[in-house]
Amino acid sequence: MSVSLEVTERAVRPRSLRNELRHSGKIPAVVYGYEIESTPITVDGKELAKILRDTAANTVIALSLEGKKINTLIYKTQLDTFTGQIKHIEFLAVNMKEETEVEAEISLVGEAEGVKIGGVLTQNLYTVLVSATPENLPEKVEVDISKLAIGDALTVADLPKNDAFTIVTDGEEQVVSVTEAQSETAEDEVPAAPAEPEVIGEEE
Repeated sequence: MSVSLEVTERAVRPRSLRNELRHSGKIPAVVYGYEIESTPITVDGKELAKILRDTAANTVIALSLEGKKINTLIYKTQLDTFTGQIKHIEFLAVNMKEETEVEAEISLVGEAEGVKIGGVLTQNLYTVLVSATPENLPEKVEVDISKLAIGDALTVADLPKNDAFTIVTDGEEQVVSVTEAQSETAEDEVPAAPAEPEVIGEEE
C-alpha cells in the first residue's frame, strides 16, 4: 500500500525561509536515498497531517516532485519542543524491489494467565528491526501473551513468523515476562524499636 503526496523543491538560503514556510502552513523537508541526491523540499502541513493520521507506520509515501514519482518512507521527524508540531521531516527514497530495514512496534495481545492470578507483566522490548520490501513492511508485530504463566517469558525468537518480512533483532532478546508479585516482608511491616536514650552521668 502507498499514498501520494505532492511536494516542491525549495531554496535553503536564507535560513529565515524555513520560518516563513512554517507560518504559511508548509513544512521544510528533505528527500534522499535510492536514485536521488539529497534534495530540499516543501510539504503541505495539512496534507501530511492527514497521511500520518489515516495511514499506518511504515507506509510507502509516493512523493510527486516536478512530475517525478519517488517512493519513500518517513525516516525521521523533528518536532517543536513546545507545540509538538512537525518542524522538519526526512524522507528516505527506496527501491520497491529491494528489502529495507525499519523498526516495527511490538503489540501485546491478550491478558496473561499469570497476571490474572496476581503476577506482574513486564515488557522489556517495544520495537524490533524488520526487513522486507517496502510494500510488505509491517506497522507492528503482534504477539499473543494469553498463555504466559508466572515465571514464563517470551523472546524475539518466540515472535510469530511471517512470510512477508524477517525479524532482524537478536532472537535471544527478551520481549516480555511474567513474574510473581513482590510481597512486603514482616520486617518491612514492623517498625524498628526506638533506641534507648543514653543517660548522661549515670553511675554503673
